[in-house]
Amino acid sequence: MGHPFPVREIARQAGLSEATVDRVLNGRGGVRESTAQEVHRAIADLDRQRTQVRLVGRTFMIDIVMQAPERFTTAVRAALEAELPSLHPAVLRSRFRFRERGPVGELVGTLDRIARRGSQGVILKAPDVPEVTAAVGRLEAAGIPVVTLVTDLPASMRLAYVGIDNRAAGATAAYLLGQWLGERPGHVLTTVSRGFFRGEEEREMGFRAAIRARHPVRRLVEVTDSDGLDATQYDLVLAALRDDPGIKAVYSIGGGNVATLDAFDALNRPCEVFIAHDLDHDNAGLLRAGRLSAVLHHDLRQDMRRACRVIMRAHGALPADTAPVLPSPIQVVTPYNMPPESAGAADS
Repeated sequence: MGHPFPVREIARQAGLSEATVDRVLNGRGGVRESTAQEVHRAIADLDRQRTQVRLVGRTFMIDIVMQAPERFTTAVRAALEAELPSLHPAVLRSRFRFRERGPVGELVGTLDRIARRGSQGVILKAPDVPEVTAAVGRLEAAGIPVVTLVTDLPASMRLAYVGIDNRAAGATAAYLLGQWLGERPGHVLTTVSRGFFRGEEEREMGFRAAIRARHPVRRLVEVTDSDGLDATQYDLVLAALRDDPGIKAVYSIGGGNVATLDAFDALNRPCEVFIAHDLDHDNAGLLRAGRLSAVLHHDLRQDMRRACRVIMRAHGALPADTAPVLPSPIQVVTPYNMPPESAGAADS
């Protein structure tokens, strides 16, 4: 494939040796298909970041490691790459390690490879389990600062958490849902992608506490372990709806909202109130179509800018700041106050 980048730059972006990259580019064989794909992804990343590559300044290579549905990782990638030029004269280059699901051991292996290879920082969205906490400790021991995004690892050696106050977000969802349902009867479906993401757990705790305080007789029905993926979400929600004819509303904590609404449609059941999180491509389209009541959103570009600045401060490239990183503001977005970029994404 044609490209303007030296083998050295591609190797650095991919985290591979120059010899391996050279074999892939010249089709000499002896390289695993997954490795060849990493080389091609590195070239695509460099092409998107070519404006940054040409800037002159101190260079930081950071790794973004996330377990999340593709719709969310795509939004994170776009937010980060949109913010990179604003960090001039520093040059931030980014390597992406995204996956939708998989065993924890594979994620830990990715983090350990980064620790051995080297990096100026890691932005991480991962399950809050002991194995990941230990891997973050090994990154810190290697001098690599870690910033958690959206969901925290508070017992780890991470440098900072960037994202919303998830417990407050859950309580906000309960308040909105209670206002819109009023005194009408109906049970509420809560959907969680996986129980080991602390951010989702905190949203659910905030939601349940607020519902108990304001609407103690309202029944909550939980669906979990879908990884936020439409293929698994549909079957789980369909089963829940069949088991409970009283479900009238949804608080989506972990995503998969297209599939959730498809399940309601398959049974010809109305969803009277639907609160979701994040203005990714799917949610923007559903909100504009009137299928969602509101989306609890936070500015991903601001989050990525703050995460990058935390990493730069850790390396002394910015003045030290002893103030804690505050939670991102929670935005309640309806079809009538959507940010312009989200409205455009829904049409793309």
